[in-house]
Amino acid sequence: MIVAENLSKSFGAKHAVADVSFTVSPGKVTGFLGPNGAGKSTTMRMIVGLDRPTRGSVTVNGRDYAGMRSPLTEVGVLLDAKAVHSGRSAQNHLRAMAATHGIPGSRVDEVIDITGLASVARKRAGGFSLGMGQRLGIAAALLGDPHTLILDEPVNGLDPEGVMWVRRFVRYAASEGKTVLLSSHLMSEMSLTADHIIVLGRGRVLADAPADELVRQWTRATVRVRSPRATELADVFARDGVSVTHLAADLIDVEGALAAEIGDTAAARGIPLHELTPTSGTLEDAYLRLTGDDVEYKTKDL
Repeated sequence: MIVAENLSKSFGAKHAVADVSFTVSPGKVTGFLGPNGAGKSTTMRMIVGLDRPTRGSVTVNGRDYAGMRSPLTEVGVLLDAKAVHSGRSAQNHLRAMAATHGIPGSRVDEVIDITGLASVARKRAGGFSLGMGQRLGIAAALLGDPHTLILDEPVNGLDPEGVMWVRRFVRYAASEGKTVLLSSHLMSEMSLTADHIIVLGRGRVLADAPADELVRQWTRATVRVRSPRATELADVFARDGVSVTHLAADLIDVEGALAAEIGDTAAARGIPLHELTPTSGTLEDAYLRLTGDDVEYKTKDL
């Protein structure tokens, strides 16, 4: 379990993280989301002692990371896949890490196989592509078979097979009772992976809720209806609690009524339906609504 209490970090006048509190529970994948500059990486660095909080505290399983005697066997971390000795082979990089904790060489071979590095294990890490570097970083995080995993953008640069493997792996790790904190900018991937979502914006917690609850709270569920008598059907549903949006002469979106109710009503009145499609919001929709006012580096519409 990871517990942050009133966690804050300032760099001069810049408040990177401001009074952040959250709990990452075991047995589920917790997604850590936010725009660039939101404070995610700074928060992760504070969890593992790379940055010292200005105020507040953060613990992993009740202890400060810096006080752990064998951190590799307790917390697996991927923050920067490029943080390797470029002249070492992948195998020797992992062996050097293992030696600091008395981890046997057999475990090095095991994580190399797990992450698909066997064919390049003896090649210099400095020559790795972005995707292979990510695989090496994940292998390093898994080396001590830790109970807690903190992975910052683990699928960055991976091919589709690698992305699917990461998704399956973190879900499996959570099912075994491990604590998994996963950061990503890929909303489609996060929607398939995360059980719980924490959203940061400008260093503050904007949301902390189960993924499905977040989507329900911040998006609209509608029914798209296509009919040559769409206007007539819209008039039927003009009542309190139901909103009808006209998209075309034969196409409307209905919010506040179920598809079955719309279909039954149309059938009872002899109104033909050419389309009846329930639609729901996505995690990306919810994220964009949540963070719309907290994007620090905003692009300009073309």
